[in-house]
Amino acid sequence: MKSTPRSSPRRPNGASAAKRAEAAAAAAIGIFDSGIGGLTVMREIMAMLPHEHLIYLGDTGRYPYGSKSADTVRRYSIENAAFLAEKGIKMLVVACNTSAAVALDVLSEQLKMPVLGVIEPGARAAVKRTRNRKVGVIGTEGTIASGAYTRALKRLDSQLEIYTRACPLFVPLAEEGWVNNAVARGAAALYLTSLKRSGIDTLVLGCTHYPLLADVIAEFMDDKVCLVDSARTTAEAIRDTLVRYGLLQRSGPGSASFFVTDATDRFTKVAARFMGHPVESAVRIER
Repeated sequence: MKSTPRSSPRRPNGASAAKRAEAAAAAAIGIFDSGIGGLTVMREIMAMLPHEHLIYLGDTGRYPYGSKSADTVRRYSIENAAFLAEKGIKMLVVACNTSAAVALDVLSEQLKMPVLGVIEPGARAAVKRTRNRKVGVIGTEGTIASGAYTRALKRLDSQLEIYTRACPLFVPLAEEGWVNNAVARGAAALYLTSLKRSGIDTLVLGCTHYPLLADVIAEFMDDKVCLVDSARTTAEAIRDTLVRYGLLQRSGPGSASFFVTDATDRFTKVAARFMGHPVESAVRIER
């Protein structure tokens, strides 16, 4: 009996695989925050990764998240992530400290893409930089009350001495552009005196608004204290993650688009302070 020849197994098409990898790398990075503060993270990403396409969602209609329950914040975060996922993003950045504290795990489980928050990168940088193992953390009342930074720091080094302080007035000062005047310096003295006396040598700026006040904070704490900018450390972690997953866009001009859940006029006005350049437009979406 004459045997029927079997067809050879189909070999992977190298060109097709390369095109798929190229298309994956060309997809956008999605970033969300409860409002404006996450733009400091976006600014650092743009400076460090100029070829990347970025989509920012500010949930300004439901801001702030810090006063909401954990269940509510998780629901909002899932909705924000779903909106960005529909845009075909390759990576999700949770640029809201409150969301990162309570929703990062569930987002990582639900999404088939890298998911990164702002807390872990800042904590890792602080552990690396401290010399006397005394670390301070400043943030909003919600972030400090969550204990998220303390847990992250202790996981990395259980012997750390950690001092925390909520600095709620720093947020409106940053949004009003009052970042280098007598009011800002007075707020810094009010909030940071006890931290200065504690002997910390490293201070984590645990709110994405706070980098705008870095000069005033550094001036009060003096040059013996290293400031950890969580926006910058997050951008560095994003770069490392993209490289690890083969998703880094290495050429071509990047782009940025902005979506909000409330009026766009105030967003674009305040966004210019956070980005360091004009933000021409944003799109309002309904919630």
